Amino acid sequence: MAAIVVSGLCKDYGPVRAVDELSFTVVDGEVFALLGPNGAGKTTTVEILEGYRERSAGDVTVLGVDPASGGRAYRERIGVVLQSAGFDEELTVRELVRLHAKLYPRTFDPDEVIDLVGLPDKRTARVKTLSGGQRRRLDLALGLVSVPDLLFLDEPTTGFDPSARHRAWDLIHRLRDLGTTILLTTHYLEEAERLADRVAVIRAGRLVALGPPGELGPSGATVSTLRFRLPAGLSAEDLPLLTADADVLDGTVQVRTSSSTKDLHTLSGWALQRGVELAGLTVTRPTLEDVYLRLVGEPDDEQ
Repeated sequence: MAAIVVSGLCKDYGPVRAVDELSFTVVDGEVFALLGPNGAGKTTTVEILEGYRERSAGDVTVLGVDPASGGRAYRERIGVVLQSAGFDEELTVRELVRLHAKLYPRTFDPDEVIDLVGLPDKRTARVKTLSGGQRRRLDLALGLVSVPDLLFLDEPTTGFDPSARHRAWDLIHRLRDLGTTILLTTHYLEEAERLADRVAVIRAGRLVALGPPGELGPSGATVSTLRFRLPAGLSAEDLPLLTADADVLDGTVQVRTSSSTKDLHTLSGWALQRGVELAGLTVTRPTLEDVYLRLVGEPDDEQ
């Protein structure tokens, strides 16, 4: 079942088209990452999905309703964690989470949520005393306390140290296991690679790639790189015929191939036949960051 369906979405700001014929679907219960450089249209798209911004054209359905007209009943079913949020600085963490919980018909226990996001020692601390990373955890607590069917996470781990970031990732995995659908925007490509079932990359308001992180690319083909030290006494001309050209630099052979299994089989058979070792043999696949940078190039100025 689809939690989000976007078809031909457009958003114009005067003569500027921020979102241009964008279409994608988010499956119920998955973590879906929306990626793109500044000005790509991510924030505009998410605000339309949340029901806080009107679209210029296209169809949008979220949790079975149009977010533009879903009203309170719709907003009670979603959680929103903004990139930055304003708090009453004099309230304590517990007071703020409890106050937020009173706005919704169904909620988790506020103290359990505070523990879940890693703030048990700060439940009686005033908001003004929290560090930047602790405030982000409080953001998460406020987004979770309403037991959302769909959670929007905008740069959720900004300001986190590596340990806190990994704890937040564990929390997001647990939420998915509980059946929560999550739409994530992030500039941490490792975060998207670790968390997302699928990612969509947009540039200048248009979709340029969509799929699982490990299969992302213009054609969906995965190009791997084989590397090894050229055996002593042999030259590039002695190498077997592979599906891609082999480059040799300072004694290191590198082959970029979309048929890594076949080429590995050819190379290992060749090495066994000649009685040589392929020293330092590695097979690496491009990271999501590698693919992302090829897709979007240099980031645009923020629109």
